[in-house]
Amino acid sequence: MSNDTAQHPHPDPQWSAQPIIDWLFSEGRLIGDDSEFVLQFSRRLSSCCAPVERVLTTILTLNPEIVAASNTWLKSTDKVDYFEAERHVRETDRYIGSPLQRLFDTGKRVRQRLDDLPDDAHLTYTELAEDGFTDYLALPVMFAEGLGAALILSTKRRGGFSEHDIANFRIIRDYLTPIIEVHALRYLSKSLMNTYVGKRTGEKVLAGMIRRGDADIINAALWFSDLRNFTQMTENLPPKQVLELLNDYFSFVAAAVTARGGEILRFIGDAMLIVFPIDDNMCQQTACNAALDSAIDAQNTIASLNHQRRRHGLPEIKFGVGLNIGEVVYGNVGAPDRLDFTVMGPAVNRTARLESLTKDHDCDILFSEKFANLIETPSEYLGLHEMKGIAEPQAVYALCRT
Repeated sequence: MSNDTAQHPHPDPQWSAQPIIDWLFSEGRLIGDDSEFVLQFSRRLSSCCAPVERVLTTILTLNPEIVAASNTWLKSTDKVDYFEAERHVRETDRYIGSPLQRLFDTGKRVRQRLDDLPDDAHLTYTELAEDGFTDYLALPVMFAEGLGAALILSTKRRGGFSEHDIANFRIIRDYLTPIIEVHALRYLSKSLMNTYVGKRTGEKVLAGMIRRGDADIINAALWFSDLRNFTQMTENLPPKQVLELLNDYFSFVAAAVTARGGEILRFIGDAMLIVFPIDDNMCQQTACNAALDSAIDAQNTIASLNHQRRRHGLPEIKFGVGLNIGEVVYGNVGAPDRLDFTVMGPAVNRTARLESLTKDHDCDILFSEKFANLIETPSEYLGLHEMKGIAEPQAVYALCRT
C-alpha cells in the first residue's frame, strides 16, 4: 500500500474547501456534461490536496429501464467512466447489503474504514481494499424533492480520512448539490423525451423546436405495422393479457428496428409508425435494407414467441408491415397548448395503405415499387392495387415466396 507522501507530494492536513467552492460557483456550474464535470471537479479536489483517489457521483433516475446513472473518476488513470445501472440491479448481490443500498434506504452517510474489514464485508468494500484503498465515505445528496444522488469518496492515504477531511467534504457536498440537481434534471428531461417521443424527436424538442407549425422535411424509409384481430382480442381477453400481448409485440419490434437505426415515432393504439432517416449515416439503400431486415427479424422472433403462446393456450401475435420510402413533413401539430410531434405526407399514407393490403394478400410484409428497387432481397410484383384516398392504383411488391 502506498504511503501518504507517495500519494500526495505536498500533503496538507488542513487543506481548504474554499477554492473548490469558488470553482463550483464560477467555472464548475457552467459545465453541462456530467462526466466532464466530475472529471474537472475531481481534478480540482486533487489539486487542492484533498486526499482522494476515487470520486463517484450517482444520480437516481426516472426511467423505465435505468435506475441510476454514475460517473467514476480514478486518480490513477485520470479518467471518468460513465455507467447506467438497470433496474434489476436492485435485486442482485452487488446492490443488496451494499453501502449504496444503506445510503438510499436511510438517507444517511456511510463511512467504512477499508484497512481492517470484517470477514463478512460487502463486495464493494473488499474490492476497494484489494486495490489499496483505506477509507470509504458516501454522502447523501438531497434535492428539493428528497434524496436524489450520492457523492462517494475513497482514499488510499494511510490512516484514511481525518475529521477535517470529512467536514470539508460535507461542506463541498452542500455547495455541489444544486449543480448535481441541475444535471439530474437535464438527464430527466432527456430520459422522458426519449421514452415518450423518441431520441430524434426529443433532441429536436429540447433544442427549441416547440412551436406549433415548426417542422422539417426529411427523407426516410417508412414502416407502418398493425396487429391482426386486435379488436377481437380486446373483446375476449382480460385487460392484463391484452397489455402483456401489446408489450411483447412492441418489445420485439423495437428490438429489431432500433438495432438497425430505426426510430419509433408513434404508437397508435396497436399500430406503430417507424422511420429509418436517410442522412449522412444512412443512404437510401441502407435505410430500405435496414427496414426490411428489421421486419423479417421481428416476424421471425415473434413466430418463436407464438410457439410458446400456443403451448399456453394464448392467442398468437400476428401483424402486417407496410414499407415505403419518401419525403415526409416532420414536426409539430395540434392545439396551441397541446402538441404532437409526428410525420405527415403522401408517403406516410401510402405506407399505411400497404399495411392494410397485407390482410387481403395473406402476406406479412408488403412494400412499394421504389422501395423494392432499392433493396437487395429478391421481391415479386403483385400488380397494381387501389388504395383508399389515393387517385391512381399503386404497384405493390412482396418478398419472393419460397
